[in-house]
Amino acid sequence: MKNITLDQLSILLVEPSAMQQRIIRNHLNGFGVMNIDTVTHGTTALSTMDKNKHDLVVSSMHLEDMTGTELVQNMRMNTEQSDIPFMLISSETDFRYLEPIRQAGVIAILPKPYEIDQLKRGLFSTVHYLDPDSLDTKEIESENLVVLVVDDSFTARKHINRVLGNMGIEKITNAKDGKEAIAIIKEKYFDLIVTDYNMPEMDGKQLIEQIRNHSNQSTIPILMVSSESDDNRLAAVQQAGVSAICDKPFEPETVRELLMKMLA
Repeated sequence: MKNITLDQLSILLVEPSAMQQRIIRNHLNGFGVMNIDTVTHGTTALSTMDKNKHDLVVSSMHLEDMTGTELVQNMRMNTEQSDIPFMLISSETDFRYLEPIRQAGVIAILPKPYEIDQLKRGLFSTVHYLDPDSLDTKEIESENLVVLVVDDSFTARKHINRVLGNMGIEKITNAKDGKEAIAIIKEKYFDLIVTDYNMPEMDGKQLIEQIRNHSNQSTIPILMVSSESDDNRLAAVQQAGVSAICDKPFEPETVRELLMKMLA
């Protein structure tokens, strides 16, 4: 799809509350989004996606038959649904529910209640995700960048690769953890490393320390993409020498801005 505008988006809203359905639909209508299908159950949502094409799924966390986490995980395991952008709107704050959603590669996680600007940002992230030409990346010279993506989640790597690919970055190598990344760095030079924080074998902080202190690419820009919220851990990562930290979800516009700063 090319030259997508908000009013062209087709959205599947998964929300058991009639009141919340009405609120979210009204807000979407306010942005010109009129093509909205509404269901109340996760199983119905999955079957609806099999029959109709949607550009975005907007879901609550707690449904009658499954959680929003289970819904997006089911989508990611289905070939036809795996690339559909997913937005969560929920008052849930429990790490065990939210972390798997972040790792699944989602467009946005909005609190309930959310600010209108948060919804708008999520919608534009969807447009940028679906329509690479909508994101101006001329100043980055992205076609020449050689990038290493490090994340233990396959779905997270896939999402990051998609976002970077949409920005014109074609030369992407993947590693499932810091240990594998170090081995790759010894054999190949990169212009940028994008890494997760929480990983087995060697986490993001340890990876950064190894690169800064014990590699022949010690000055390479490193972008950390993480859902980590512990201030002490984030301070330790900054002390280790990270170039920038980006929250999960991995938003195209935010990434573009960070890359422009890091690669200037």
